Amino acid sequence: MKAVSILGTSSNAGKSWVATALCAWLRQRGVKVAPFKAQNMANNAFATLTGGEIGVAQAVQAEACGLTPRVEMNPILLKPNGRDGAQIVRLGVAGETSTARDYYRTIEENWATVRDTLDGWKSECDVLVLEGAGSPVELNLMDRDIVNLRPVEYLDGRWLLVSNIEYGGVFAQIFGTWSLLPEPMQPRGLGVAVNRFRGDLSLFKGAKAEINSRIELPYLGVLPFDSRWAIDDEDSLNACSERPRGDVPHIAWIKYPRISNSQDQFPWKNDEGVQCVWTESAAIVRGAAAVVLPGSKNTLEDLKWLKEHGLAEAVKGLAKAGGAVVGICGGKQMLGNKLLDPATGESAVGLGLLPIRTEFCETKRVVRNEAKFKGRVWETFEIHTGESWLEGGAVSETLLLTRKAGEGEFKRDGIRCGKVWGSYQHGLFDAPELRQLLADQAGIRDVKICKMDWKAKRALVYDRMADALDRYLDLDTVKRYLGL
Repeated sequence: MKAVSILGTSSNAGKSWVATALCAWLRQRGVKVAPFKAQNMANNAFATLTGGEIGVAQAVQAEACGLTPRVEMNPILLKPNGRDGAQIVRLGVAGETSTARDYYRTIEENWATVRDTLDGWKSECDVLVLEGAGSPVELNLMDRDIVNLRPVEYLDGRWLLVSNIEYGGVFAQIFGTWSLLPEPMQPRGLGVAVNRFRGDLSLFKGAKAEINSRIELPYLGVLPFDSRWAIDDEDSLNACSERPRGDVPHIAWIKYPRISNSQDQFPWKNDEGVQCVWTESAAIVRGAAAVVLPGSKNTLEDLKWLKEHGLAEAVKGLAKAGGAVVGICGGKQMLGNKLLDPATGESAVGLGLLPIRTEFCETKRVVRNEAKFKGRVWETFEIHTGESWLEGGAVSETLLLTRKAGEGEFKRDGIRCGKVWGSYQHGLFDAPELRQLLADQAGIRDVKICKMDWKAKRALVYDRMADALDRYLDLDTVKRYLGL
């Protein structure tokens, strides 16, 4: 097995994108390829068929490889939940919540999990595409870093470096990273690529000479920015607050501090006549046609934040004025009447827009489902603690039907009270019919919903990403290493 790791000069350099594109590029060439990230820190998670959790980036990369996502693709997932640190998910199973200091005390145990998982891949694929995290040369962390250089060395693999020109100082990023790499790691480099260039590429044509004259790392080329190549974001931090543009109606997506699974917004990017904006502003919510409360890693804390920042009243005001409101996972829980955590005795009053109560529990529900609405069947998943029940005597409509992937009969799922919806299903809006229904209820008249199945749309994007690597990068060093 050959191994190629995608390292970055910083966080958000484009490692996930390049790793996904490389997976698709290798798959196009008939290579048996699989994705891997030793340790991921993200609240954007995905449920595997075995009921485990992995980072959504590795699920996307698996799809680009033509594989079913598995927990072995991301053996350690860290899910930040605020002041308490992060929940540690090992091989898909949620474990203890730990501070960074306590986590690093167990780093060798975690490396053993990573190492054993890497050994397992040696007999299952021809090429393993690894994704790094942050920068590989964070000097205060290098002695306990198990995601960047250590896996490459263990597998006797090679690496590519990616730098994001949007941040500015791209040459300093590249030269600084190279100079801080341990000398034994430098010969493993297959090259460096500059990512997300906007404008005339010819303005950057001198980059090759500058880079090749200063460091012994081949310059592969520059990748232009193209929104048509966008994939699901790895990290909720990429959901930046925005403002509506022009007169196009907008759907406000609440960006609370502990937001999770922000990729639920992604299918809307293919539609016209409507814009989705991430916001922390009550004013933007009040001016929206609809509002979505997404998932949360700490529902009670984020509900408290909603109330303190005037967003709870703004959401209730929008509903009262006839706007549409959707709660997904933790957002659904917030829209109910009451939330209770028996373990701590903590409770909270919800927004009162859905006649449900939620009780939290220690057991987390992680399951892959099939959803059905108006004849459309598609994949969804649940990752949540707590269950919600209708209050006695309450009346509501069913939002959609679901069943565990490939098992049994479809059953009623979700709740709909007029223009207020609640669902535990991540991937809810992958169905064009549900996006159309929300647009209709929100009174967005000129919307053009992309009717293509979201999974089929993603497959086209993966092919475009692979084609972009071929068009814009010189991959000869990669081909030689892999024997292509």
